[in-house]
Amino acid sequence: MLDLLDGAGVHATFFVVGWIAERHPQLVADVAAAGHEIGSHSHLHRKVYELDRDAFRADLRASLAALAAAGAPWAAMFRAPEWSINDRSLWALDVLAAEGVRIDASMAPVKLVGSVHYPRYPHVRNTDAGPIKEVPPLVADRFRQVMPMGWGWGLRMSSPRRILRTIDTANRLGLPAVLTIHPWELDPHPPRVTLPARLQFAHYFRLSGFARRLTEVLRHASFGRISDMTPISGT
Repeated sequence: MLDLLDGAGVHATFFVVGWIAERHPQLVADVAAAGHEIGSHSHLHRKVYELDRDAFRADLRASLAALAAAGAPWAAMFRAPEWSINDRSLWALDVLAAEGVRIDASMAPVKLVGSVHYPRYPHVRNTDAGPIKEVPPLVADRFRQVMPMGWGWGLRMSSPRRILRTIDTANRLGLPAVLTIHPWELDPHPPRVTLPARLQFAHYFRLSGFARRLTEVLRHASFGRISDMTPISGT
């Protein structure tokens, strides 16, 4: 992934699991040295709505400590595993703000993991501990459904031309388009494990050739880190 981004001249935001940072600190150092920014992706990759406030706070603090110990600058950004800050766990935004996190990227405007009623653009959410900016991933209306164009199977299945057109539509409205990928998605032949049908599809659909398609997208649009995004106010 680092080579792919370097070849496209793109600096990105990496959300790193604390458990990984503890075991592979050099990987975190390599990401930072390449000019990318680093945020927390939790410590043990547990869904937020399966935790209570105290357990979530402890997990967040453990992840931030692990990232700091690995040499990452202060991680003021968070992305929940499986977009699990939703209507079942909005209290987590209060915890994040209280712990010094200023940007969250955990609320997906799709039915499966979030709500189609969530804003599709970066916006400010007010919490008991102060404001926090929410940065959702790119979605589009297709097949009478809200489709995840910026991540997962939706990104992998779409042609670079369609993705670039969707990005251009958002940009013409003055809005950024946020894309999210996992490193394993760049491996066309990852280890195969038995999963329920829905997860099997989400993990393995159209991995072949994804690195090539993603490279084309990165080279024909302008990308940057989340913290470089122009602030958008609102509630």
